[in-house]
Amino acid sequence: MTFQEQIQQGIPNVLPSVKPYDSQINHAPKRKEILTEEEKKLALKNALRYFDPKFHAELLLEFKEELEKYGRIYMYRFRPDYEMKARSISDYPGKSEQAKSIMLMIQNNLDYAVAQHPHELITYGGNGAVFQNWAQYLLTMKYLSEMTDEQTLTMYSGHPMGLFPSHKDAPRVVVTNGMVIPNYSKPDDWEKMNALGVSQYGQMTAGSYMYIGPQGIVHGTTITVLNAFRKIKKEPKGGLFITSGLGGMSGAQPKAGNIAGCITVCAEVNPKITRIRHEQKWIDEIHENLDKLVERVRKAQENKETVSLAYLGNVVEVWEKFDRENLKIDIGSDQTSLHNPWAGGYYPVGISFEESNKMMAENPEIFKEKVQESLRRHAAAINKHTEKGTYFFDYGNAFLLEASRAGADVMSDHPTLGREFKYPSYVQDIMGPMCFDYGFGPFRWVCASGKPEDLQKTDEIACTVLEEIMKNSPVEIQQQMQDNITWIKGAQENKLVVGSQARILYADAEGRMKIAEAFNKAIKNNEIGPVVLGRDHHDVSGTDSPYRETSNIYDGSRFTADMAIQNVIGDSFRGATWVSIHNGGGVGWGEVINGGFGMLLDGSEDADRRLKSMLFWDVNNGISRRSWARNEGAIFAIKRAMEVEPNLKVTLPNIVDEGLF
Repeated sequence: MTFQEQIQQGIPNVLPSVKPYDSQINHAPKRKEILTEEEKKLALKNALRYFDPKFHAELLLEFKEELEKYGRIYMYRFRPDYEMKARSISDYPGKSEQAKSIMLMIQNNLDYAVAQHPHELITYGGNGAVFQNWAQYLLTMKYLSEMTDEQTLTMYSGHPMGLFPSHKDAPRVVVTNGMVIPNYSKPDDWEKMNALGVSQYGQMTAGSYMYIGPQGIVHGTTITVLNAFRKIKKEPKGGLFITSGLGGMSGAQPKAGNIAGCITVCAEVNPKITRIRHEQKWIDEIHENLDKLVERVRKAQENKETVSLAYLGNVVEVWEKFDRENLKIDIGSDQTSLHNPWAGGYYPVGISFEESNKMMAENPEIFKEKVQESLRRHAAAINKHTEKGTYFFDYGNAFLLEASRAGADVMSDHPTLGREFKYPSYVQDIMGPMCFDYGFGPFRWVCASGKPEDLQKTDEIACTVLEEIMKNSPVEIQQQMQDNITWIKGAQENKLVVGSQARILYADAEGRMKIAEAFNKAIKNNEIGPVVLGRDHHDVSGTDSPYRETSNIYDGSRFTADMAIQNVIGDSFRGATWVSIHNGGGVGWGEVINGGFGMLLDGSEDADRRLKSMLFWDVNNGISRRSWARNEGAIFAIKRAMEVEPNLKVTLPNIVDEGLF
């Protein structure tokens, strides 16, 4: 069968042969035992409902074995034989170009070069899933191949509920992930519901089909590192940045460090992913000996090198060793998946990677104790360095939150509203006041033709647009504009593409709209092929997360989620091709609500109309919320937006004189 025929077939009428377990692939760890015997029976019944009853007897034994062996039913047998990658949009079968663009993005999320655990349909973060099982993938792709522009596919946590009649301006797909009743949003609730096959953790851009590999966070990390050095008034050259994690998103850190121009030491316990990042040239060197690592860092500091060093081992050992050696760390952070601390997101010091994986499945309570013990040591070592002048920030991965829950010394001696911890979130200190409040966030696009030359042309178009905008930009946003022009000019030489021909660029509403309009015009003139627009959920408006995206909201509303919900509803009727809303993201299940979108530009007048309506709302919704919280930059930005658009009328806060109190 051809690729197109396999897509159109969906769940096959004849059982494919059993596939051997591929040990060369990076697999998800076994999930802990959490279902009762009756619940296991229910999980099996839930899985079998995708298949003709004539196959149930054979599949029952197989799925039972998967559930016992891996803690989940992935349906490995149904994994497709074709290569999993984003193809040109013209290679996909279908009646709707918009639907084809979504198929392209789904396959990009599952590309072996992109996905963290591709056979378990997990894109990044240890549990950020596109689907719960392979039957859902097959059925979804079939529906998309049949869809017209007057239908909408409804996705319930990876399950394609079906195609429903709608209209051409409606989203082609509406995605929800993990939207459980609030009182049932504890980590073990996710474990149980996911094992039952009724809910999933979509992370942020995994379950919304908008992940573009580590590049998606390289730019944000580069900006963060640059501004962290600016904050301590030091040039990055010869400066030392210590962090950990080389998995899905965290793999971006060493590349960002190189672009910023500093020395980066990034620890990782997984040998397989460390080798992959080295092969992809996202890290320069791998070290396994701490004494030699110290020697290499001293040499790099003396020569003011720009170099990224991976330490294959636990980051706690690095912090402790560098303290003993009195090695000066300038900036420090952590990007392990601490939103998922008990199931592979964070590994305890002193226990091997293999032993940890076994312990988390077989002795989860002991594993939890070891993780919390490690977090206490981790925090204690960081505290020693910060006393010597290191600038440490939480990178929004729930490090400080989980460390506090473990009893580590991370709480502030003088807590202020919204700042409970010793150390700030990077959003509080950098991204919030410098970027999000002014409307700058991670705008991204994918060239649906798959052609590198199209990506180069879009880079050139975006650069031209930004340089033109910057001529008349107010002084308040000149630094942001210049950082992004510098970024896009160096994007090609930094070889950031992994998977699809994609790019990310921090831009405000004006920049996003003008860049998208220029793309659409170039498509109309046959200069480039179709383009898919999107963004990270980690943005101005899409996410309500009290310890990350909205951590610099100080009016008491940071635990509310009106902004994210309004965002996705507003995007859906203003022209998005698909929309998504998730419980859980980079900081954990039950800790955040986040929404995203995708939009196909095809050169049409319809696309031009939609992009202007939707992108303006998508950014200014968040600026207005931040303005109402009395954030100075956001008040400036929303006033400026109202001057540009007479139909925009936003309620502004009246500032209270502190002297009255």
